[in-house]
Amino acid sequence: MFDVILQAGASVLLDPVTLGLMGIGTLAGLLAGAIPGFTIAMGVILTLPFTFGMSPIQGLATMMGVFVGGFSGGLMSCMLTGIPGTPSSVATTFDGFPMVRSGKPGLALGLGLWSSFFGGMISAVILVALAPQLAFLGLEFGPWDYFSLIVFALTITVSLSGDNMIKGLIAGLLGLFAACVGEDEINGVARFAFGSDHIRQGFAFLPVLIGLFAFSQLLSDVEDSAKAKAPLMKNSAEAIRVEHRKAIATVLMNWINLIRSSFIGIFTGILPAAGGSISNILAYDQAKKASNNRNEFGKGAVNGIIAPEAANNATAGGALIMMMALGIPGDIVTAIMIGALMIHNIIPGPSFIQDEPLLAYGVFIAFFAAHFFMVGLQAFALRLFLLVTKIPMYILASVILAYCAIGVFALHNITFDIWVMFGFGVIGYFMRKLGFPLAPMILGVVLGKLAELNIARAIGISDDYSLFVTRPWSLFFLIMAIVSVLFPFYQNAKKDTLFTKMYVPISMILLALPLFLMGSPVRMVVGGILLSAGCYFIYKRSSILKTI
Repeated sequence: MFDVILQAGASVLLDPVTLGLMGIGTLAGLLAGAIPGFTIAMGVILTLPFTFGMSPIQGLATMMGVFVGGFSGGLMSCMLTGIPGTPSSVATTFDGFPMVRSGKPGLALGLGLWSSFFGGMISAVILVALAPQLAFLGLEFGPWDYFSLIVFALTITVSLSGDNMIKGLIAGLLGLFAACVGEDEINGVARFAFGSDHIRQGFAFLPVLIGLFAFSQLLSDVEDSAKAKAPLMKNSAEAIRVEHRKAIATVLMNWINLIRSSFIGIFTGILPAAGGSISNILAYDQAKKASNNRNEFGKGAVNGIIAPEAANNATAGGALIMMMALGIPGDIVTAIMIGALMIHNIIPGPSFIQDEPLLAYGVFIAFFAAHFFMVGLQAFALRLFLLVTKIPMYILASVILAYCAIGVFALHNITFDIWVMFGFGVIGYFMRKLGFPLAPMILGVVLGKLAELNIARAIGISDDYSLFVTRPWSLFFLIMAIVSVLFPFYQNAKKDTLFTKMYVPISMILLALPLFLMGSPVRMVVGGILLSAGCYFIYKRSSILKTI
C-alpha cells in the first residue's frame, strides 16, 4: 500500500503540468469564493468543461484546487466587507468582520487562512487513514435521522440569539417561513405564491443570503453621508500586512477548538447534502458554548473565526470520503466530480479505492497539495484585498452591490432573484435597526427546505412516527437538540443549583442510550464510558439530592 501511495504522490507532485493546473484551479477557487453570489459549485461547474481533455488525475486535481480554494476564498469577502462570499463562510462573518473593523485585519485574515489550512490538513489525514470506515456512517442515515439532525441544528438559534432570545426565535421563524414560500418539492403544490409564477419558484438561498447580509450592511454603511465618504478602515495603510506568525501561534494555542471544529466539519461532510453551510454554523455554535467568554462572540472573538474556518475546509475532506469510498456525493461539488470521473469511464463506489488505487490516492495527495497552494496564493491575494479598505465607502458599496446583482442574476439568469436580494436587504436593514439578529433567520432559510424535504420523505416511506425516536441516530440527535436548548440556561444558572449539578451527568447518560442501540462494538464502548462517567458524577453529587 505504501508503494501505491508513493506512486500516486509522484504522479501528482512530480508532474509540473498537474501542479500548474492545480495552482490555476486554486486561484480560480479563491476568486470564486471571494465574489459574493459566485459559489464554489459554480466555479467547479465552469472548470469542468476544461477537464474533458485532461487525464483523470489532472482533471480531478484541477477541480480539487477550485474546491479547496473556494472554501477559503469566502473569508476575504466576509471579513473585509461583511458579506459572506460563500454559504460556508456565513459564521465567519459574525466575528471576522468585527475584528477587521476594530483595526485588526491582518490578524483576522491570518486566523482565517491558517484555521482553514490546519482544518484541511486534519481532514486530509482522516481522509487517507479512515476513508472506507467512516464512509459507511452515511449509509446508516435515513430521512428520519436527517430530520432530527436538522432539528438539532435549528436549536443553534437559541445560542445565536445573544441576549434577546425572543427576537432570535422570531428571526428564525421568519427564515423558516421564507423557506416555505414556493412549490412543495415533493408534491409540487404552490404555497404563498399569490398567483405569481416568480414567487411560485420560491426564494433561492443565495439572493436571500446576500440581501440579508450584504445589501442590509451596505445600506447601514452609507446611511450617514460622512460615514459614506470615509474609507472602510481609517488606518488601512498601516494594516496591509497579514500577521502569519501571530495567527499561527493563536490557532495552535486554541488547538482544542481547532480539532473539535475540524471533526465537526468532517462528520458533516460525510453526511450527504449537509455541506459547509451547516458545518461552519455548527462549529461556531459549539465553540461559543465551550467558551468561558461567550460575551466576546460577535465582537471579534478569536475562536469565532477559528471554528467556522477550520470546519468548512474539513467538510471538504468529509465529502471526499463519501465520494471516494461509496460513490455518494457529499455535496454538489463532489457530485460534479463523480460526473467528471464517469466521463473517463471510472465509477466511484465501495471498490473504487481497491480497483483504482493510484487514482484514489492521487486525489488524496492532491487534496493535501491544494491546501499548500491555497496558503501561498491566498497570502498574496489577501494583501490585494486589504487595499480595498482604502476605497471610500460609497464607491465600494456601489461596486459590491453591482457584483452582488451580477452574481445573483447569474445563478438562474432571472431578474426576480435581484428583486429577492433587494427585498430581503430592506428586511435585513430594518431588522438590524430593531435589534433582531440576522444569523437565526439565515439558519432558518438554510435548513427549512432540508427539514421539509426529509420529513416528507420519512412520512412517505412509513406512517410509523415512532421511528423518529426508535432509530438510534434520530434519537441521538433529538437528545442532542434537548441538551443544546438547555445549555444556555445551564451556563447562566447559579453553580450550586440542582440543575447545574445534574445537567452534565444526565446528558451523558441519555446520550449513551442511542449509542447502545446502534449495536457497533466501538459505539457501545463509547456509550459505556458515557454511562459510567454520568453515574459516577451523580454518585459524587448525591449529597445534593439528600438536601432536597
